[in-house]
Amino acid sequence: MPTYTGINHMAMATGDIDATIRFWRDLLGMRLVVGLGHPGYRHYFFEISEHDMIAFFEWDGVVPLQEKDHGFPVKGPVAFDHVSFEVASEADLWEIKDRLEAADQWCSEVVDHGFIHSIYAFDPNNIAIEFSAPVAGVDIRRTPVMTDSDPSAEARKGPEPQPGAWPRVTRPTPESEREVYDGEGQVIMDAIEKQRG
Repeated sequence: MPTYTGINHMAMATGDIDATIRFWRDLLGMRLVVGLGHPGYRHYFFEISEHDMIAFFEWDGVVPLQEKDHGFPVKGPVAFDHVSFEVASEADLWEIKDRLEAADQWCSEVVDHGFIHSIYAFDPNNIAIEFSAPVAGVDIRRTPVMTDSDPSAEARKGPEPQPGAWPRVTRPTPESEREVYDGEGQVIMDAIEKQRG
């Protein structure tokens, strides 16, 4: 199985990158670490942690989402409900709540989910966001639990990947055939070299 180290980035969309920067960088304190773009397109990345980022495309004509509360059922096409950012401690959670409220941004009360305590808010694009502090002594990654009163058939098989559920790889791509196609990598590398001077 592959080794995952986190979410490299989640890519969202905005019509107002400056309002988005002020919220994510200045209010929430996430560093703006990469900015790509040219007329009609921007792609900016904010650092969440050593391994994780959230990114925003700015495209003309994008308008904020219709506000949808976190975890409330919807009908029709949907792929996203909300994203939760883990903070190191309960004190961090309260600091974010205080910052949001001081900035006149809506923020929920602190909610106890057993393994995490959470607050809920929205960014300027009406993206539903959550901030979660782990509860001391509770580690669901080490001791997974299932409290669903009627778990799905697949969930009943347990937390571990099930062997044989998908076809095995019979022909791994040989190194001689592994090709990486051009994106905007050279632009980033040139900028890094320029900064190094």
